[in-house]
Amino acid sequence: MQTMRSRAVAAAVAGAVLVGGAIGATAFSASSSNAASTTSTTPAAPGNAANGGAPNGGPAGKFKPNEAKAHETGESKAREAQEDAGQVPTVP
Repeated sequence: MQTMRSRAVAAAVAGAVLVGGAIGATAFSASSSNAASTTSTTPAAPGNAANGGAPNGGPAGKFKPNEAKAHETGESKAREAQEDAGQVPTVP
């Protein structure tokens, strides 16, 4: 009787491990993740900051640095270098 009970417990544990493994594999597989799914989105409207336009809704265009004397006196060399290169400054 003891052998039969041990086998029944072993079978129950093995079944639980298999069921748990199947559930875990399904939950963490690549096919069920959001990275593998496709979604359709509408493109952002022109002038939207998400697609490179101005955040205030104005048209996206070439960067024009502020070359006023009052502005230039308080400007760092790194910022001036970015402006001279035609880049939007990212440093103070």
